[in-house]
Amino acid sequence: MKKQLGCIMLVDDNPDDNFFHERVIRKNQVANCIISKESAKEALAYLKSETKNDAEQIDIIFLDINMPGMNGWEFLDEYNKLDRALQSEVVIVMLTTSDNPDDRLKATKWNFVSDFKTKPLTKQMLDDILERYFK
Repeated sequence: MKKQLGCIMLVDDNPDDNFFHERVIRKNQVANCIISKESAKEALAYLKSETKNDAEQIDIIFLDINMPGMNGWEFLDEYNKLDRALQSEVVIVMLTTSDNPDDRLKATKWNFVSDFKTKPLTKQMLDDILERYFK
């Protein structure tokens, strides 16, 4: 039996990517809720919001790098300023079109970034992440 997560957040400025990734997650029934944000600023505002309920506790954030306004790296800088308890509960996976080794290396700068994957999200990728971080 697969582990059912509470909530997965998708942060990507491309609505088509969010739609596709949401379908993969829903089809594999691994989360009770999926929250899609099309900007890093929206995602941060949501994470800082006090109005979300416990059912929306984020377990995984899939984060794109290249976004207008605030990119994934800038998101991580701001995320680093959030409460440490929140950071310790969330698995952040960079999910990007970049396969640049420099980007992979840069992602290791933040100890709360758990993984770096190249789009698109697949069933196998999702299974691997669940197995690795949510045994």
